[in-house]
Formats: sequence, structure tokens, C-alpha cells
Amino acid sequence: MSDLKEYITDMARAAKKASVGLRTLNADAKNAALKAIAESIDARRAEIRAANAKDVERGTKAGLSSAMVDRLTLTDTRVDEIIGSLREIVALEDPVGEIVGVRRPQGFVLEKVRTPIGVIAMIYESRPNVTVDAAALCLKSGNAAILRGGSEALESSMVLVKCIRESLARVGVDGNAVQYVERTEHEAIDSLVRQAGLIDLVVPRGREALIRRVTENATVPVIKHYKGVCHIYVDETADLSMAAEVVTNSKMQRPGTCNALEKLLVQESVAARFLPMVRRKMPSVEFRGDERVREILSDAKPATEEEWYEEYLDLILAVKVVKDLEEAAAHIEKYGSSHTDGICSSDARHIEQFVSLVDSSVVMVNASTRLNDGGIFGLGAELGISTDKLHARGPMGLRELTTWKWVLRGNGDIRK
Repeated sequence: MSDLKEYITDMARAAKKASVGLRTLNADAKNAALKAIAESIDARRAEIRAANAKDVERGTKAGLSSAMVDRLTLTDTRVDEIIGSLREIVALEDPVGEIVGVRRPQGFVLEKVRTPIGVIAMIYESRPNVTVDAAALCLKSGNAAILRGGSEALESSMVLVKCIRESLARVGVDGNAVQYVERTEHEAIDSLVRQAGLIDLVVPRGREALIRRVTENATVPVIKHYKGVCHIYVDETADLSMAAEVVTNSKMQRPGTCNALEKLLVQESVAARFLPMVRRKMPSVEFRGDERVREILSDAKPATEEEWYEEYLDLILAVKVVKDLEEAAAHIEKYGSSHTDGICSSDARHIEQFVSLVDSSVVMVNASTRLNDGGIFGLGAELGISTDKLHARGPMGLRELTTWKWVLRGNGDIRK
């Protein structure tokens, strides 16, 4: 255990040292690094795919669900998406050094300036593209990154990190600006999140058990990217054909993601018409519901009290018939995870009431929950979707990976 703690501490010290140099890199230098990473990944895609095939084979044998295997898999299209994400981040304006406010309280000039957070530890599961997204966002925002991905994606992540570190060295950036924790023991997480003074922020992204382990053990500030128990409420005024399309896309487009729909709430006066519509559109989905749902859908299984809190990440959907918008909002308040929740309605008053009542990081109006994504929001990529309320909320892009400092510019000013 002592060598594990030493391993993590040495990594944190190296990241701290690298973060000092990153503060002074200009946008051109950071963009050159990101372009080099994109070129390396493109050139070595066969090696990346081969490593990923090993991860997928191991995960399949270990009994991972089809949705989890999908999250793990890197197709050529997904490698292209990783490269495209890097190029999008290059095109984004560098937030570091941006003056976000100027005051002249007593003759001197007081500036509020964006600055990097420092060293960010990212702890995540399954998706190897997160390895690149997290590294790229941290680099562009001037932060050093320590990445700890899931063991199921180790082969893929190691090749991607090799591309990143070699590219950094090629353009003259300290390779320790991006490091990867190769040790797979759970105790590595505990040690990582206790590096107060060396690591400035921890961002956990994954299952509830992972988030709880991090928050319970951390001495470093944590921004939680909690589970996605995402809801859609179908109002009695909704265009039901449109709502069926929205619900289907939310559930089926990629069911293993945190912004996929897990719970459907339907107003009672439209339930008998709407539920058969969505059932026909989603024949491969297992429906679970309350008694009224099962009266309408004979093949629906009973939904237990506990599973209203559950994130399935699979082709399963829990459905409840509700009296009205207030009951729907109360249900979301009790069982939701403050991730992504939406309403399908054509009544402006109902829509604004729902937006006001539902306290989630992103609220969707007549739109798929799958649209809650950094790339879709024009952020280039995201470190994750924060369900916290302080510092960052919703998709965390470049600006959310900065803090600020005050710079006072005077001319011999003194306090009297």
C-alpha cells in the first residue's frame, strides 16, 4: 500500500510542477499541442482500435451489459469524433487571461481575470473518449490533468495517453501535464482524492458507488457528476407524435449514456393514447410501471419503489401516470438526480411553470434529453455534466475549468 501512495503522490507532485508552466502557455502553443494530439490519434488509429478490441472482448466475457459495451467500444466513426472534438476545442477561444470584469472603485483599476484552476484529477468509467476530452479541455484551459479511467478501458486509454504525452513532448510541453493512473486498485482512488495541496479539484464521473467513494474520502474539493436519472413529463397539451419522437430518441439513441431517458411521466388524460404510441416505437425496450401503466400496457412489469431512484443505462424504461404537472415535478424532486429533466407541452404557462419548479442542471422543453452534451452546446467537449450547484453546473467546458483572480493596477495607490 505504501508504494501505491508514493506512486500517486509522485504523480501529483509532477502534475503540480507541470501546472506552473501551463499557466504561461499562450493559446497558439496550447492549440499546437492539441493539433499534434489529433494527428497522432489519426495516425495510430489501427493501434487504438486493436487495443480497444481487447477491452471490448474482456468486457464482454466479464458480462458487461450491451449498453456498457457500447460505451466502451471505439469504432472508426468514434475515433473520428474524438479527432473532431480536439479540432473543435482548438477553434474555441482561450478563456485564460480573459478579463471578465473591470471596476474603478477609488481611482485604481481592478480587473477580474480568468485563470486556470491548477491540477485536476478526473476519475471516470468505461468511455475511452473521455480520456482525450478531459486531457484536451484541461490543456486548453491551462490545467494539468491526472486521469484515472475504469479498468475495463485500460488498454484503450493507455494507447490514447501515449499519443497525448508523445505529442506534448514533440511541441515542447511538459508531458506530466497529462498523466494516467495505471494502477487499478480501488485504493488508488482513495489516495488520489487525498492529495490536498497538490491536486486542486477532483471530478468523478460514473456510477453512484464511485461518486460516493470519492466524496466520502476526498480532502480535495469535488465537483460531482452524479448519475443521470433523467425524466420527461408528457403534458396533456403535448403534440403526442412529437413527444413520442422525443421520448424514443431520449431512450434509444444511446441508452448507456448519463443523459439517456430513464423515467417517463405521463399526464393521466393522455396516457391511454400516448403509451401505446411509444411502446410501438420502442419494441426492444422493457417497460416497467405503476398499476395504471400496466392496465394500458399488458407487457409492462411492475416498478418497485427503489427503482425510481435507479439509473438503468440499458434498454429499460420506468413509466408513471401522474395527475398533473405538480405531481410530475414533485416526483422529479424526490427521485431525480438533478441531471436532465424535460417537458413535452404546447402550453406556454405549463412550460414556464415546469422550468421554474424543476431544479435540474439542464431542463429540456420539447427536446431530447440526449441533447445535454458539451459538443451540442457549443463547448467543444465536456469534462462531464455537473449536478452540483457551486462553481459549475451542467456541461463543464473550458470556462468551467477556470477560476479567477483579482488584479489591481495602480499608480502608487495606498490606503489612507
